[in-house]
Amino acid sequence: MIPTVLSAQNWQTHQGEFIALWTDATKAYALYNNGLFTTNLTDGTYPALSPDHPGAAWFEKLSTDLNGHKPDGITHKSTAIEHFIAPNGTTPWPDMPPALGEGVHQMAVGPIHAGIIEPGHFRFSIIGEKVLKLEARLGYSHKGTLALMRGKSPRNAARFAARISGDATVAHSLAFAHATEAALEITPPPRAIQLRAVMAELERMANHTSDIGAIAGDAGFAFLDARFAWHRESLCAAASAAFGHRLMMDMVIPGGIAADIKTPGPDVILGAISALDAELPSLTRVFEDYASLQDRLIGTGHISAHLANRYAAGGFVARAAGRKVDARSNPGYAPYDVLELSVPMETEGDVAARVRIRLAELGESARIIRTLLSSLQDGAIAIAPPSGSGMGIGVAESFRGPAWHWINIESGQITDIFIADPSTLHWPLVEHAACTSIIADFPLINKSINASYSGVDL
Repeated sequence: MIPTVLSAQNWQTHQGEFIALWTDATKAYALYNNGLFTTNLTDGTYPALSPDHPGAAWFEKLSTDLNGHKPDGITHKSTAIEHFIAPNGTTPWPDMPPALGEGVHQMAVGPIHAGIIEPGHFRFSIIGEKVLKLEARLGYSHKGTLALMRGKSPRNAARFAARISGDATVAHSLAFAHATEAALEITPPPRAIQLRAVMAELERMANHTSDIGAIAGDAGFAFLDARFAWHRESLCAAASAAFGHRLMMDMVIPGGIAADIKTPGPDVILGAISALDAELPSLTRVFEDYASLQDRLIGTGHISAHLANRYAAGGFVARAAGRKVDARSNPGYAPYDVLELSVPMETEGDVAARVRIRLAELGESARIIRTLLSSLQDGAIAIAPPSGSGMGIGVAESFRGPAWHWINIESGQITDIFIADPSTLHWPLVEHAACTSIIADFPLINKSINASYSGVDL
């Protein structure tokens, strides 16, 4: 893909749905739903996009922290990953001013949390139990992923793509593979394309069952948490039996897949989804019929259609707020173009709506997996990427939403790369949603959106 070059003025006034922003040594790039655009850096600066596209703020902070490139005209002052480095070498605590008003106090949570969880700091401004303001501070586990991928062949770099966010390892591996294949103008074998989708939908189901159960658990319904946890374990065990790894890590590679599905794999997968299918109606009725559970979920953590559109939200967050988007169908990629994908929609934009979207997606993913396994084509599972050159963009719909990868390859080596996890545009929505409820409901809100810490910490 060749980006369209824009003047500084046109760069700021371009109309479209913002997706991501990044910089290289000489240019700034902006990805919209209607194309990839670039403008030249001037003394290491470029015109800021965040005044018109608030979702660009994190990307602008990251370009400063990683590359030293500064957006001109920003209103935000915080950093993405360099939280404790000041120009004079001191290490001050980040400034997080509270909301104004009498009786307002701050409550700090993290970056170290209870249990095994990634680090992130949350600063709440509260009056009584009401949340007036939330500021999330991420970037505590910077991995240097982009730098580690540069200078490597796509096949070698695929291992880093698989580790951007462990719960979306298939989706990120698939987006990276799509970008590489677009840059080198290659198409994987049909069997590989089908098995990639089986893995992606299995990953979606495992995460949805885990999160639905955890939401119920946070509301005090241990029975639902236990049953959905059992089904997640069943799905992960099926993934291991079929593909040799519970998360299917390192299975999707540029040019195809690393290994074919194992002999008992299809039967084990079908058994796991059949067990979920059999119990899902009764589990759904528990969600719908218990007034005390509905009271905790309905109206909690509201995200309006306006906010969902303003931040170009994706996945179940978008679809629960009336925003019909799904990268599997638009821009679309194989094999979903022949699967007649059904995309569930809700309009309420609260925790309850996000649960309903996930419940509906479980059934649709099960249908897709059955369809694919019943029609698997014979043949090769991979082709070797040539030692060529090119620029490509790839997308894959993770359980959270679209994961985007941009890659530039010269003579078979990656010279530059950028990755945009859907969580980058969802974390600001967590902040907004928290301010529609009380502090006790934040665990429900946070889990219902489930933005990735690792996915934004490149």
